[in-house]
Amino acid sequence: MSDISMIRVLLVDDHEMVRIGLAAVLNTEDGIEVVGEAGNGLEGLRLAREYSPDVVLMDLVMDGMDGIETTRRLTEEMPEVRVIVLTSFLDDEKMYPVIEAGAFSYLLKTSRANEIADAIRAAARGQSVLESQVASKMMNRFRRPQQAVAQPHEDLTDREMEVLKLIALGKSNQEIADDLFIGIKTVKYHLTNLFSKLGVEDRTQAAIYAHRNGLAD
Repeated sequence: MSDISMIRVLLVDDHEMVRIGLAAVLNTEDGIEVVGEAGNGLEGLRLAREYSPDVVLMDLVMDGMDGIETTRRLTEEMPEVRVIVLTSFLDDEKMYPVIEAGAFSYLLKTSRANEIADAIRAAARGQSVLESQVASKMMNRFRRPQQAVAQPHEDLTDREMEVLKLIALGKSNQEIADDLFIGIKTVKYHLTNLFSKLGVEDRTQAAIYAHRNGLAD
């Protein structure tokens, strides 16, 4: 980043009228000077090497080299240059890749002239600016959803769950065996397993657990 008072800006956009409008507005802003205009990514790289701008306003969709690849190559070659994306696109396929490529800020072309100028000044100070819609999308993407706490009964097998429900109904081991057409030893085997998985000591605690968790029929 240069130490001179003027912030040197390079415009990279394939629409000439956009470049003309931006240059006209930005050149009236205190401390900002548009030093060059490029109509595509390759020309933008060439002019960046020639003029060494402090900030590059980068469009995303351009013929030949798009804004994502141009940003990647520019930030690798000239890491001191701040790239501000100025685009009409808010879709994930473009936004996240260009930020990962090294874009410093991300603005939409619906931004007001003073907002663009403020973002340029912020970039010169080393501060990133994200348009509110962009910031919201990024927060939604990276916000971690709360993880549901696993319940002990989720580890029960289908048969163990059947035994638990019958315990909750007050059934004895023999009645459980008769209802499920299994032997007493098998019932006891399932009881031992489900007691361990639920962290309870006896059938009374197991029955209470079943009722508290809505598992009793």
